[in-house]
Amino acid sequence: MNKHIIYPAQMDTQSLGRLKVRTTTQELLPIDNATVRISAPNDPMTVLEEFSTDSSGLSEEILLPAPPIDLSLEPSQIQPYSNYDLQISAPGYETEVFADIEILPNVTALQEARLNLAPEPAVNTFVIPPHTLYGEYPPKIPESEIKPTGETGEIVLSRVVIPEFVIVHDGPPASNATDHYVRFQDYIKNVASSEIYATWPEATIYANVLAILSFTLNRVYTEWYRGQGYNFTITSSTAYDHKWVNGRNIYDNISWIVDSVFVNYLSRPNIQQPILTQYCDGNRVQCPGWMTQWGSKTLGDQGYSAIQILRNFYGESIYINTAVQVSGVPSSWPGYNLDIGASGNNVRMIQEQLNAIANAYPLIPKIAVDGIYGTHTANSVRIFQQIFDLPQTGVVDIATWYKISRIYVGVTRIGS
Repeated sequence: MNKHIIYPAQMDTQSLGRLKVRTTTQELLPIDNATVRISAPNDPMTVLEEFSTDSSGLSEEILLPAPPIDLSLEPSQIQPYSNYDLQISAPGYETEVFADIEILPNVTALQEARLNLAPEPAVNTFVIPPHTLYGEYPPKIPESEIKPTGETGEIVLSRVVIPEFVIVHDGPPASNATDHYVRFQDYIKNVASSEIYATWPEATIYANVLAILSFTLNRVYTEWYRGQGYNFTITSSTAYDHKWVNGRNIYDNISWIVDSVFVNYLSRPNIQQPILTQYCDGNRVQCPGWMTQWGSKTLGDQGYSAIQILRNFYGESIYINTAVQVSGVPSSWPGYNLDIGASGNNVRMIQEQLNAIANAYPLIPKIAVDGIYGTHTANSVRIFQQIFDLPQTGVVDIATWYKISRIYVGVTRIGS
């Protein structure tokens, strides 16, 4: 397998981004020895590089030329990312082609390919449109940030719950578009990667992710579209909701931030529902009273924290809340980290889940299920974190807890 590949034809760009590919089944089981071919856009016959995935379904990290980072740090007429095409194939599975994946400088793009079994050769093609900060998209149609409930007859949940899946209608509400079942965290990662640049300050990314989370959970909590007779949770139309792109790549820093805060949303005092936090880019479109994405980037540059950025736009009464329940997992986060020296049933459960995951991901060493968090458990956790794009601390924090739960549910099929 090749590592740290650079393509000389574009070295004059002077900047490099990174790409890592993950191939799994729909149940999150790894597919090893999948073949990945990289080509320039609109030139599939010229393969720039070809490599394979390992026993965890992962490729090596590949270096790819990208435009200078300054282009993504200020509004620009020049595209701030480079495009490449990927073809991913494995024997017995459908081939997937991803056209125009987006490589930004100095960050790692993650391309997930969940392949379907295929008795005969078949190809699925995903064409990635321009990023919302670069392409032309309809502006958000303004709505009230708090939806009337109770007397209107709308369907409303009794409490805020993080769903396992959302159903995304890939177009405006009344359109004859395809509905996609998408894991909640994957949806948030996709939207954030589609609507902000991963090169921005960490606090800015946190603020935007929290706004996306709160907006989405408002749609879930109020069952907004179901109350109008539709059978989906949210749309991919920027006029109504967020830009979600079927098959697009995400970025490792956005992925980790979403995993860290996906149980959070934005609230106002004495209001139970998550706030419908609307925003615009602040460059081509202005939206007084809402967050602007470029404005949030400027505040991040100035050292504002995520909550300070959000309060700057939405007012001092906005605060971060936490959902009481996460769907589709064996057990909710206990509220504290598991580290060396910890013991008890939570440690035992993590050990059992890691051993079950290790049956599918053999790089993860199996450990004694004794309820004691020792060095072997910490090492197993650290390797899990390495495989699944989390900081390699060896500590089970909230992001690691729910990632272990999600992968465990996938590979053991207890959620099906």
